[in-house]
Order: sequence, then C-alpha cells, then structure tokens
Amino acid sequence: MADDELLVVGRVGPPHGVRGAVIVQPFTDDPDERFAAGVVLATSADPLTVETARWHGNRLVVQFHGATDRAAAARLRGVELFVAASDRPPLGDPDDFYDTDLVGLAASTVDGRPLGPVRDVVHAPASDYLVVEVEGRDRLVPFVAAVVPTVDVAGGRVVIDPPEGLFEL
Repeated sequence: MADDELLVVGRVGPPHGVRGAVIVQPFTDDPDERFAAGVVLATSADPLTVETARWHGNRLVVQFHGATDRAAAARLRGVELFVAASDRPPLGDPDDFYDTDLVGLAASTVDGRPLGPVRDVVHAPASDYLVVEVEGRDRLVPFVAAVVPTVDVAGGRVVIDPPEGLFEL
C-alpha cells in the first residue's frame, strides 16, 4: 500500500474485556466488510490483522491478531486504521462524500467571502461537522444541507451559509 493514498476507515477506542478486544469507531459505510476476519488494516506503525469482529449493541468490538490481553488492547487506543484508496467502493448517493475528499477544500460563504480550508471532518453521535479554519482558528460547521448548501469536490470548494453567531466566540 505504500504507493497508494491511504484512507481512514476507523479508529481504535478503549479495550473491551480482558482478552485484548477493543472498541473500534468505524468511519465506513460497510464496517462488517471492512472489519471482517482476515482483513489487514494499515496503521502509522505495523499493520493490524482482524481476527474477529462483532457488534455489542451499537459498538463494534474487534479482536486484532497479537492483542491477547487488556494491556495490549490499551496500547492500541487511538490508532487510526487505513485502507488503500483504490480499495474504496464508489459512493451511490451524490450527497455522500469520503472525508478525504472534503479535507483541503476551500470554504467560502454564500456571498463569496473566503473563510479558509476544511481541516477535518468530525463524526459526532448526532451529526457530522466540518472543521473549517476561520481567521486562524478551527471552527465546527454542521455538515447539513442548510448550512453547507454546496460541495464541489472537483472544483475544490465548499460553500457555507452560516447561521448568525456560528463563527462568533
């Protein structure tokens, strides 16, 4: 995967139990496929191989090869999990975007005032947010059509219609 762009598909969370399993926050529309037994995921260090994955309520519990106890699982906390961009499936809905397609887009208001670049995408339980650098500070922008009416990946821009007070301290 060294010659291919890498995409984040999840982040390791806290340990689950005492046998090395961890909670994984998936950033993919098909976590059952991405975290199936035998799948090898790249990390910033050594790759991790999924031994098992199961759902515990609405949380994904993954056992990685070599993580056999709670201490090993705890050392994995915060690790981002990647796949090659060439492995990403096409999106079916034109209003769906991969995070990596959004990061780096130039943000401006509906009246054309430049705001700054999109720095990140935050997936919160209730909503997704764009992290936009505005006047040197990162601001969270709700990623909903009413606030972000235009996303032009090919054109490298996103248009924001900020409600009053969105960028105020």
